[in-house]
Amino acid sequence: MEKFNQKTFDNFALESGIIGFFKEPIKLKSGRFSTWYVNWRTVAQDVYLIDKLTDFVISFVISHKLEVDTFYGVPEGASKLGVLTQYKWAKSQKNFAKGSHNLAMGRGKEKDHGDPKDRSFLAMPKGRTIVIEDVTSTGSSLIATVEKLRALNIEVVAAIALTNRNELNDDKKTVEEVMKEKNIPYFAMSNASILLKKHESHH
Repeated sequence: MEKFNQKTFDNFALESGIIGFFKEPIKLKSGRFSTWYVNWRTVAQDVYLIDKLTDFVISFVISHKLEVDTFYGVPEGASKLGVLTQYKWAKSQKNFAKGSHNLAMGRGKEKDHGDPKDRSFLAMPKGRTIVIEDVTSTGSSLIATVEKLRALNIEVVAAIALTNRNELNDDKKTVEEVMKEKNIPYFAMSNASILLKKHESHH
């Protein structure tokens, strides 16, 4: 596994076409309006690209010396990334054996019935869990996911976003500030404003 390289990752993001523009402002998932977007969906749809992306996530985690048992993707934006990263990570571990790692996955929409852990999950994370999100604007989906996991006594050791859009929430706080208040380290693998500048200089 190669060491995480910021420039290589930024180039991968831009070459994968994650940034796009609109003539008229559109409403983002966060409720904000914008003339540009960051979307990792094209990468998540391509087996070759998502394979490369999981390598970047794992090398990023290793470079930050984060201890992890389970990668968990925020449903549904990062579900596939969470599952595939966990699969690759588990297989690379010395203790890989029956029962050593679980393949956690959340439901996008909760079931109305059954055990609480089955309502929200197809499989619950176990052990030290890193939550992955594709894009954080105000971070509301990521924060809600972290709170849900903590309420079920799951140990969340870090949260990682592929790209941070650096938006402020209604309390004028960044996602980093909100996560810091919750004592959870937050990392962004790329920064939207830097990607935008690089995109403009290429075009």
